[in-house]
Amino acid sequence: MARVLFTALGSYGDLYPYLAIGVCLRGLGHEVTIASSTAFREKVESQYLDFAPIRPDISLENREMMAYLFHQRLGTERVLREVAKLARETYEDTLVPAEKADVVITHPITFASVLAVRKLRKPWISTVLAPMSLISAYDPPVPAPFPALVRLRKFGPSVMRAVWTLGKKASLPWVKPVLDLQRELGLTSEGHPLFEGANSPRLVLALFSRHFAEPQPDWPSQTVLTGFPLHSSSGDLAPELKRFLDDGPPPVVFTLGSSAVGAAGRFYADSLDAVTRLKVRAVFLTGRHPQGLPESLPAGLMAWPYAPHALVFARAAAIVHQGGIGTTAQGLMSGHPSLVVPFAHDQFDNAERVRRMHAGLSLPRPKYNARTAEEALRRLLHDKRYVEGAGGIAAKLRVEDGALSAARTIVEMLRR
Repeated sequence: MARVLFTALGSYGDLYPYLAIGVCLRGLGHEVTIASSTAFREKVESQYLDFAPIRPDISLENREMMAYLFHQRLGTERVLREVAKLARETYEDTLVPAEKADVVITHPITFASVLAVRKLRKPWISTVLAPMSLISAYDPPVPAPFPALVRLRKFGPSVMRAVWTLGKKASLPWVKPVLDLQRELGLTSEGHPLFEGANSPRLVLALFSRHFAEPQPDWPSQTVLTGFPLHSSSGDLAPELKRFLDDGPPPVVFTLGSSAVGAAGRFYADSLDAVTRLKVRAVFLTGRHPQGLPESLPAGLMAWPYAPHALVFARAAAIVHQGGIGTTAQGLMSGHPSLVVPFAHDQFDNAERVRRMHAGLSLPRPKYNARTAEEALRRLLHDKRYVEGAGGIAAKLRVEDGALSAARTIVEMLRR
């Protein structure tokens, strides 16, 4: 039996892959602890996994903070600065569970946890949740602050390599507290904490499917693609929601995941106008806020706080979502086309990959309104290319078991 520690920060979309892998590892006879913000304790312990709190504590219910962090151009910088300025606290909190672990598996932005692992000289596995984290000059991602940069790909890898080099230099000040702590601990530099410094020299687990992003020549040679490790929520749909789904044709499902939902703006109001014009049924997953929707919706429309994406997406005609990697994976797995409305972070790149697979369309948040949403949904619902594209990629993903593949790869590394 091995003692495995995962460190994770962010939203439920960041947590769920580790829950899925942790459950598989527990099934294989290993002891699993997940270290994360205290808000996730109940969710982790509900899966019979051990929990350890690490700072910073993140409240997904703080709408002002969510709006601040989901700014298209500045959102990623703001997230990284917020995480980095508490590097010392994260480091101190990680030391306690890491000392007891046989292997530590880190999330892409638990920078100080990497320092703790290196200081303790523990076996270490790093992970990436989305292709965006593996910046490639051969398959350049779409950066949220400047999506048009991806057009430079036509000039070849050498140009993109120069662009990413400039980007890395520009972002170093964002993680200055991490670099300061690294020097204070007497640790040598292993590169930019967000890029090469985040990659374990032993094993990098890419927690997505090769059908979503093919391996590239400039990825770390120790990278292993596992497939999407999808967490299955226990239980069924709420009876009221289930009755609604049973009472008519499949609806369009609107969701902004667990974090962008706090920065929704007019997303739900515009979506209501769009489906009213289209005269189609719809389910709005709104989180804990009314989101500007009327208390009473017309027949064929329903607002609901939350439903397990896997269950409700399977009953959809189409899905409109923010493009977080977890929501994107569940959307692709459903076999139904998606309209991806990226706000910030990796969402623009995820949206572009969905579009390239003909599994859906992309409509950035600033361009999303009742008219543009109506036009995009009309295409998704009536053009068979998107139904066929979504069905084709789903068939490929359903034969993969990303959680079990990742768990077995971790166990194999421990044996070596």
